Amino acid sequence: MKILVLQESDWIERGPHQSHHLLERLSRKGHEVRVVDFEIGKRTHGSETVITLRTQLVAPPKVVAGSQIEVIRPTAVHLPILDYASVLVMHGLEVRKQLSVFRPDVVVGLGLLNAFVGIRAAKRREIPFVYYLIDELHQLVREPALRSLARLIEGANIRRAPLVLVINRSLRQHTIEMGGQPDRTRVLPAGVELDRFVHAEDGTAVRKRFGFGERDLVLFFMGWVYPFSGLREIAHGLAGGEGREDHVKLLVVGKGDSWSELVQLSKAPRAENRIKLVDFKPYSEMPSYLAAADICLLPAQDVPTMRNIVPIKMYEYLAAGKPVIATRLPGLVEEFGEGNGIVYVKGPVEVLSKASELARQGELRKLGRSGRDLVSQNDWAKVTDTFESYLEAIVGRKGSRDEKR
Repeated sequence: MKILVLQESDWIERGPHQSHHLLERLSRKGHEVRVVDFEIGKRTHGSETVITLRTQLVAPPKVVAGSQIEVIRPTAVHLPILDYASVLVMHGLEVRKQLSVFRPDVVVGLGLLNAFVGIRAAKRREIPFVYYLIDELHQLVREPALRSLARLIEGANIRRAPLVLVINRSLRQHTIEMGGQPDRTRVLPAGVELDRFVHAEDGTAVRKRFGFGERDLVLFFMGWVYPFSGLREIAHGLAGGEGREDHVKLLVVGKGDSWSELVQLSKAPRAENRIKLVDFKPYSEMPSYLAAADICLLPAQDVPTMRNIVPIKMYEYLAAGKPVIATRLPGLVEEFGEGNGIVYVKGPVEVLSKASELARQGELRKLGRSGRDLVSQNDWAKVTDTFESYLEAIVGRKGSRDEKR
């Protein structure tokens, strides 16, 4: 199959997300994948480059060696509000061009605006469209005043898409409430490379690198650091000497909107040996960092953006056999239930005390085994096969209609 992917984030800088795992595997299986993306960091990082011209490149693999995905970045304006307009116009032109030149068998939409134009352009050419949601997209719009409009666009995309795939049950229910047809809305959960995490090195080298001792309790977070990620509250607690237990440490691998604030907090006199920050590392190195941790974290604030989603890092935490302390968010509870290696708290301010309590109880290994058992069936190979079957089925239905003509 030829697969055209539409997203409004940076395919190369961000992730790896579910889309990278799935599409890089499909590429390795012989499918031709082309992605139209948007360098979202140009605005959020305050780049001096206001206008970027169209570029076309082959993305370096993030998770699957040997995969080959072509990325196209249409001309874009990186200024507030105008960037949305440029996506509508320039991505619209690019999508129509790709439908004529690349001639995909199926279009997979991951975004808002380019999916909005993509659904209509694909329908005119009778090319199947699959809407794949890992977030409530309208909640990610930075300008609060525009979120109602974004919600209308997201709802229109959901209603028009012949097939909607979501990553968990809570998000499926939300999608149906937005107007999705239940029989056309299916859950495709995240996967995990269990062998990669189960058989990782023991983490000793990573702990030594950062000066963590055998008795230190290492709390770990990986991924994009949003303002609502909850890490700021934890870092404040450590910088202020909360808990009187200097053996509690925080290790974060990532970057993001609040990264510079974490860097400043890590420089506080009490925090220098308690907070360690590392820029994003290749996916192949992450198992060794997880192996170095005692407890993994998802301490997000209970905000609308987080309520119905299940970040892929949760599966990787659990696959590594690590207990997880997470904010009690509806999507997490719906997906994982109670127990199963996850200990819920009301919010980030409770994380440090709960971590110390779990360590004193001596339950960390037991919790970790429980979590690993839970995700042991979420193999990426199986999830990719299911995704492939969905695409082939919808392409096949289109082919059947063509034959009848």
